[in-house]
Amino acid sequence: MRFVIVTGMSGAGKSTALKMLEDVGYFCVDNLPVPLIPKMADLLRVPGTEINKAAIGVDIRSGQSFSELEKVLGQLDVAGMKYEILYLECVDDVLIKRYKETRRSHPLSGNDAPVREGIEKERERTAFLRKRADYLVDTSNMLTRELKAELNKIFVRNKEYKNLYISVLSFGFKYGIPAEADLVFDVRFLPNPYYIEELRPKSGNDREVRDYVMNNGNASEFMEKLVDMVEFLIPNYIREGKTRLMIGIGCTGGKHRSVTLANELYEALLKNENYGIRIEHRDIGKDAITKAK
Repeated sequence: MRFVIVTGMSGAGKSTALKMLEDVGYFCVDNLPVPLIPKMADLLRVPGTEINKAAIGVDIRSGQSFSELEKVLGQLDVAGMKYEILYLECVDDVLIKRYKETRRSHPLSGNDAPVREGIEKERERTAFLRKRADYLVDTSNMLTRELKAELNKIFVRNKEYKNLYISVLSFGFKYGIPAEADLVFDVRFLPNPYYIEELRPKSGNDREVRDYVMNNGNASEFMEKLVDMVEFLIPNYIREGKTRLMIGIGCTGGKHRSVTLANELYEALLKNENYGIRIEHRDIGKDAITKAK
């Protein structure tokens, strides 16, 4: 029997998580009143029950009863009821953007107060759940399909999960350093394919550009040292409770060298399934757009 409590920040993806769990065979109930959680748990332990996997969504929409949740979880612990807490996290700016896009008001801010105030209150009230979470998934930089892939890894494939999601981002310095990047590496020391006429219209996603960049001895040595350093940092970040890590790799225009090195780093880190990883090429098409203007 597996009993999952899905919670976290409003707008972080709880509905998506519950839908995904339902699709893989979990009996799901969203916004279950807090006082009914022990009764739900008891039903799962009835001999002969057909339900062996269940998930409930619990968040601050529960109103005043939400404050009782910590006490209820303590009751489950005393009763020997095994459960897992999935906490979905997201940074404030992304949450605010999502609320603006959906034109919804935050449950704790109402129609008049700023969304940011509601988010701050929610973080305070859910802090105890975040600390107790078995799985802490930060959806700030995730697409819906990427979130589903991470949940599939945890709840279907039963992979060990280290609560860290890595984003590898290529970019062009002339378009600005990404403010959200935790680590930034400059690969403008490598020969630039831009000055090779037949390579100029191509990108680091093309084999010809990739080979031109990586056949340079400095590129190979740099990649070995970069992978070694990142693999050293990851377990230390996890130990300190970091849930997201963005690694920026930049060249002049973000089309050739940075794309190539970002792809190489992504492929190297992808071999370890203990954490989630995605790749994004922020500026790969901007050169063509700029010239078209």
